[in-house]
Amino acid sequence: MSIKPIDGLSEAKSVHPSYGKVLLTFVRNSLIRDMSFRTNFILQCITSLSWALMNFGLYKIIYGHTQQIGQWGEHEFFVFLATLWIINSIVQAFFMPNADEFSELIRTGNLDYALLKPIDTQFLVSFTRIDWSQLTNLVTGLVILGISLRQLAHQAVNPLTIAPWTIFAYVFFVACGTLVMYGLMFTLAATSIWLGRNQNLYTFWFYITNFYRYPMEIYQRGALGWSLFATFTFVVPVLLVVNVPARILARPLRPNWYSYEWLLALLAVVAAVASLAMSRLVFRWALNSYRSASS
Repeated sequence: MSIKPIDGLSEAKSVHPSYGKVLLTFVRNSLIRDMSFRTNFILQCITSLSWALMNFGLYKIIYGHTQQIGQWGEHEFFVFLATLWIINSIVQAFFMPNADEFSELIRTGNLDYALLKPIDTQFLVSFTRIDWSQLTNLVTGLVILGISLRQLAHQAVNPLTIAPWTIFAYVFFVACGTLVMYGLMFTLAATSIWLGRNQNLYTFWFYITNFYRYPMEIYQRGALGWSLFATFTFVVPVLLVVNVPARILARPLRPNWYSYEWLLALLAVVAAVASLAMSRLVFRWALNSYRSASS
């Protein structure tokens, strides 16, 4: 038999669950599960922290040989790197485990139960599991961000002054970048309904995230560089994810209302909305092709 897709509203059900309470339940259950295997949790935290520290050490070595990478001085670049860790940590903690498990829901038939629950299906399958160990790099990123901003604020020439609106804009565009990554990830995961099993999720995701780990200036040279810049700014807009919030916060890359950076900021907002809408559209389209495990 075929199951008609239900996105949180059933004709036979008038219950409207509190999404905030449901999310808190997922958060609590995930923390309890992780704490049930504390040794594994601690090892995962150490692994994440070690990876971050090795990356930090690598760029410290690079800046021992040069003062700038493109327009990015050492402390400005570490603002960029910290922003990368913050966004990456949020995505890997909240979204990657669920995207990875989505094909298993289809294979085992558990997606049937998700479709029958009186809550939006995309919300349910997006937040069921949270990997708390991945938030280690969120803390690390915030520490590096604070240290880098302090260094910029106390430099002898043109010290950085951060206005309240700058902090608000930074948080806003970090959220936009996170939505872009979520939209791309969930769109990719939704293809599991057609493919049955999407084992290439991590591989493809690794290829995409390789491009957004660096300032976009490195792509603005040569035919190949400009083609990559255009592809990953306008088609798959991952270059906007980290570059926009980092540019807004780090000096000398602060934007003004008539600058190129503000055009990128506007594009980042458009990309966030478009990515979220695309994930919703593809997910609902894929559900129309879904047949239950008992079919």
